[in-house]
Amino acid sequence: MTYHPKSEFIHTMMQRGFLADCTDYQGLDEALLKGAVPAYVGYDATAKSLHVGHLVNIMMLRWLQKCGGKPITLMGGGTTKVGDPSFRSDERPLLTPEAIDENIEGIRQVFARYLDYGDGPSDALMLNNAEWLDGLNYLEFLRDIGRHFSINRMLSFESVKSRLDREQSLSFLEFNYMILQAYDFMELHRRYGCLLQMGGSDQWGNIVNGIDLTRRVIDGEVYGLTSPLLTTSDGKKMGKSAGGAVWLNGDMLSPYEFWQFWRNCTDADVGRFLKLYTELPVEECDRLGALAGSEINEAKVRLANEVTALLHGEEAARNAEATAREVFEKGGVGDDLPTLTLSAADVGDGISIVQLIVKSGLAGSGKEAKRLIADNGARIDDKPLTDAGMILDANALASPIKLSAGKKRHALVQVG
Repeated sequence: MTYHPKSEFIHTMMQRGFLADCTDYQGLDEALLKGAVPAYVGYDATAKSLHVGHLVNIMMLRWLQKCGGKPITLMGGGTTKVGDPSFRSDERPLLTPEAIDENIEGIRQVFARYLDYGDGPSDALMLNNAEWLDGLNYLEFLRDIGRHFSINRMLSFESVKSRLDREQSLSFLEFNYMILQAYDFMELHRRYGCLLQMGGSDQWGNIVNGIDLTRRVIDGEVYGLTSPLLTTSDGKKMGKSAGGAVWLNGDMLSPYEFWQFWRNCTDADVGRFLKLYTELPVEECDRLGALAGSEINEAKVRLANEVTALLHGEEAARNAEATAREVFEKGGVGDDLPTLTLSAADVGDGISIVQLIVKSGLAGSGKEAKRLIADNGARIDDKPLTDAGMILDANALASPIKLSAGKKRHALVQVG
């Protein structure tokens, strides 16, 4: 990439590793120099919380605001009813309107941690595309919007092509998704002067469609910018861990577990993650990422603290670090560990240790829990756990027991 940006925002995106591609570097750069550019990222409400995989684009919106732009967080109250087929092997399960609204409420709370909302020129807006999609007249939409879309071109997009090449069914419902997303961009430009859509590189085709539609229907000049789809250095998709998705809502994943996710990243990822997920100066990110031996562990603690403080607040980050030091350095229990509280009815006459390992999130299945025990990777109260047939009754769980999977993942189990 040889383009030398004049605007602070594009410079930051390039320097910190956020930028995969842009539809028109120079045009967007010049627009950014003229004033507060409104830019949006869309979020479909498929779950009650966003996960770590969404954090790159949330940080892009945060940097946009810090550089004087106007972020728009677009909730997909309308598009979630269809479901984005991009790079999926099957159709998303359809959600009821009530479930979608509930998910949107869960998602909203994260954005207030990263963006300032209000009425000022660079204050963020939160919108819902159900506002314009729910009332569409189908025949008018086909006539006014559908005629601008070439089926041949839509079939050439990688997100569609990969599904068809594998001979996996793509429903007409899903095929409409890219038309609706393109319509979103046009409506945001018409209603709010939005000039830029940002998203992961898997959204490139959808973004280009929106730019093309906006130009054809209302003769508007808009831009697209994508971020790389992140994987960890060992090839895993960002946002997943051994226990499942790394959720951003504290009621779905405790701040301590969130902190641990970052603390446990591989050495090779530290510098890159510091640039993407924190606001530390680039030089400091490079310095920390280049550390070796035991020093890189302190860099990981710094990463975990910075990212957790942004999402959950500085006190949560401090508590998580204190708990980690208590657990790992002093062999203590730690009062901020994820805790599974069972009722007496849950325990009944006794509950197997395998069930407890699964219920506490330390293993994804009974088979995985048994393998963990067989491989000497499980501990109970810091002592090796060797009996996969162990049964614990309510008396044994009257005071908390500490379960461990390997050296870094722990949980407390008790009867409440």
